[in-house]
Parts: sequence; structure tokens; C-alpha cells
Amino acid sequence: MNRSGSILAALTCLALGAAAASAQDKYPVKPVKMLVPYAPGGATDIVARIVGEQMRQSLGQSFVVENKPGAFGIIAIEEMARARADGYTLMVGNVSTNAITPVIVPDRMKINYDRDVAPVTNLVDVPAFLVVTTTNFAVKDVKQLVDHAKKNPGKLRYGTVGAGSYPHYDMAFFGKKAGDLDMVAIHNKAGAAGVINDMVTGDTQAAFLNVASTAAMIKAGKLKPIAVVNHQRLPDYPDVPTMEEVGFPGVGTLAWQAMFAPAATPSAVKETLRQAAVQAMAAPAAREAFAKQHFNIVPSKSVDDAKTWLAGEIANWRKITTEVKIEAAE
Repeated sequence: MNRSGSILAALTCLALGAAAASAQDKYPVKPVKMLVPYAPGGATDIVARIVGEQMRQSLGQSFVVENKPGAFGIIAIEEMARARADGYTLMVGNVSTNAITPVIVPDRMKINYDRDVAPVTNLVDVPAFLVVTTTNFAVKDVKQLVDHAKKNPGKLRYGTVGAGSYPHYDMAFFGKKAGDLDMVAIHNKAGAAGVINDMVTGDTQAAFLNVASTAAMIKAGKLKPIAVVNHQRLPDYPDVPTMEEVGFPGVGTLAWQAMFAPAATPSAVKETLRQAAVQAMAAPAAREAFAKQHFNIVPSKSVDDAKTWLAGEIANWRKITTEVKIEAAE
């Protein structure tokens, strides 16, 4: 090759390299897949679609939600973790799938969760009520609930969405902190709607349920909120004290939703995603949608902050699951 040919080849390589770098700098350049470990319609799915639509508007590429329910979230987690670490396969998971599952069923995973999964940012957390039924049940506050359980060992029935779910742990943890209450868990795999139905009919007396799902029955007088799991009292329910106010700090789960990526995803891409998610949640349409659901917008300040936050969540659930022994079941 003559000198001019060598120079041309070198320039071509430089141009191709610059184009490749430019394409990476301009991430994303094609649609992004967001896996959700539940069927459509639940809180995690709603959050993913709201955030994804706003990110589409700011980044100029579609964020396509794919629902992959089942196996405690492991199906979605493993697909995401094994995907190419380029920012085009993400996951929106929650406290159950991405903090509790790695703690209680790590042997069911074919990946190393701590090594292969990285948080991009927390998104929202979801306040919950400790509610009681008003059907043949005269309890009006947390103290009365504890007293009733102590006076009637083995007779207070509480609702959960399944063995090993966070509402199951929440109520069992509450019982332990209240003096090892002898209560009976009634599991309803139909989700919050099934638990609410059990309470309205009086088949169960108490449960931890998210605020949005209980609003209609509270308004109808079928359920009574006696405490709220939240950072502070809710403006729409000013008379309902927080769990901390009634003497149970740290009891009950703010069911957060967060964005995850394969751990090897470039830091710059993860930061682009985090900033876009923060911008998405600040959009008026997103803020209005989340406010209607009583969701708190709680983005991470940085990707490193997200990593520290998730480590703290997992450590907390290791502590809870050590204190409260529950056999998980799919």
C-alpha cells in the first residue's frame, strides 16, 4: 500500500471510530426494552409505562414494556441480567422482586444477583395502610387491634397476597413487634382485590394494603385505615397516624419501584437513563398520574446512590427475614 493509501485507510478507521463513539454518546439510537415481572395493570406495570412514555419523549426512542410474570420475578431478572449490557434491555422491578427474592430464594436463581444486576435509580414508593374490616369487627385503632389479638390468640385472621409476599412479612413482623401475637395468615393469590374482598365479607380482619387499592372501600365504610406506612401522614387522610406515630417504626413496607440494568452496562449509559428517568418523573403528566395513586416520587441522586440504597434495602430484608421465618411459596 502506498503512502496515500495508508493515510486514507487511517482516516477511514478514525472516521469509523468517531462514528461508533458518536453513536454511543447519542444513546439510545434504537428502542429500549423494559421488562416488568408482573402481568399488565399492577403498580409496577403502571410505573414502567408512565416513566417509559416520558423517557420516550425526552430521549427520542420508544421504551417498550414487556411483561414477564412468574417465579418471584426471577424470569424477568434473569432475562435482563443475561442481556447485552448496552442499555437496551432494562427492568422495572419492586421491593418483592429485587430485594426480597434475592434474600429468600437465591438458590432458585441461575445468576449471581449481586454481581449481575445493577440499580439505575429508585423511581417511586407506594404508601400502604394497615386496615381493618368494619364487618363484625369493632377495632378502631392499632392499640385495640393488638389488644384484640392478645385476648383472642389464634383467632385474628389477616390477609396477604401470598406466602412470602411483603404484606405477609409486614403483618408477621408487626405481630412479632407487638409481643409475638398469635395470628393466622389467609393468603389470596387474586392480589389486593382478593384480600379486600375477604375483608369486606369479614373472612379476614386486618391487612397491609396500598392506599390506592383501598380508597373505594374506605370511602364506602367497609374498611377502616388505622395507620399508614409512609414518610408522613397523607393529606387526604390527615387523621390516620403513621406506623411510627403509633409505636411501630420500621414496620410495614413502602413498596418501591425501581429501574435496573445488567451490571456491566457502561456507567455513562446508566447515568443517561437515570437523568432521563428523573426528568420523566418531573413531567406534569407523570406527577399528576402518580399523585392520583398516592405514589411518592423518590429518584436516586446518582447511580452510586442507587447502589447504596439497594444494598441497604437488601440488608434490611435480610434482618427481617431472619427475625420472621416464613416459607415462601410461588
